[in-house]
Order: sequence, then structure tokens, then C-alpha cells
Amino acid sequence: MRILRAADYRVMPWKNGGGTTTEISVSPEGAGLDDFDWRVSMARVEAGGPFSSFVGVDRTLAVLEGEGIVLDIAGRAPKELTGTTAPFSFPADVPTGASLIAGPITDLNVMTRRTRMTHTVERLLISAAIDVQPAADATLVLCLDGEFAVHGAAPARLGPLDAVLLGQGASRLRLEPAGTVAMFVVHIGRVPGNG
Repeated sequence: MRILRAADYRVMPWKNGGGTTTEISVSPEGAGLDDFDWRVSMARVEAGGPFSSFVGVDRTLAVLEGEGIVLDIAGRAPKELTGTTAPFSFPADVPTGASLIAGPITDLNVMTRRTRMTHTVERLLISAAIDVQPAADATLVLCLDGEFAVHGAAPARLGPLDAVLLGQGASRLRLEPAGTVAMFVVHIGRVPGNG
């Protein structure tokens, strides 16, 4: 179990140079934009425009802050995402543009290399203790707002945008919120037959 503090996240330019992204966690550790197996990050989107293309990657997007965004993915109807809609998954190598609903947003991006890894992203609002059962490869819990206690090998308190990462073989994690807490749970696993 690793506690990831918002103050320690790595800020780097978008692949297309149009903005910056804040990397929460990546595997393998230290991997770049072209050689990760999986990556969890946040981005501040100040204006509409094209998304970066990631060949062979699947992506899930969720709005963390702001009014929302409309995605225009080639071959699909436009998709509106707000702070209350479910996280949305789509191929990161299909031409995709975006327009903002009303001003800048911050989004959560989860990406996995299609031939190696898969992922799910769930938005939760909790006001009582819950147990998180880790996935086979990795589970990341991101605190969006509020604060919760983590009970595991090394108990800790997580505040806004802090995260906890569980690796292979991790035991179940108990989370106790202080009031009502919004959070995201990301499960990452290997594609069957690949490792």
C-alpha cells in the first residue's frame, strides 16, 4: 500500500503540447507517455480542441471540477460529461475533440495499454465506512473532496486529491470518511493470457 500525496504529483506537458497534466501514478514507475502499461492523471482543460492520440490505449475520463465537457469522438454521437455523470470510456487512438460547457474544467484520465491491461473507474459518494477489495494488478483510490482514514498496513488520512495505491497481493482496504466524501476507485488488471 502506498499513500500518494497531491503535493508530490508530477506535472508534465500534454502529448500534443496544448496544456499540462498532473500524473498521479504510472506503471512501470517512471514510464513516459509512449511506454506506460497504465497511467492515472488529472488535466486542467482551459479551452476546447483536439485530444492527444495514444495508439493502442483505452481511456476513461471523468470531470473533477467545472461545469463539464462535450466529447466529439469520430463515429459516435457527442457525449456530455459533467461532475455528476459516470466516468466515460473510449479508445484513445480515435480522433477526439472537446468543447467546454461553461469555462475550464479539471478531469481525471485513466489509460491502459489495450494489449496488456484493462481498467474500470467508479465514482462513489460515501458517508459510512466501506471496504475496497483490490483488483488483481492494482487499485487506486482518489479522494476528490473531504477526508477519509485508510486502515491498512500503514494507517493514514487522505485529503482532497490524495490517493492510495494497492499493488498485487494487497489485502482489503477499509476507508472511513469524515462526513460525506466523493472519491474514485480505479481497478486495473492484466488482459487474460498476458502475464
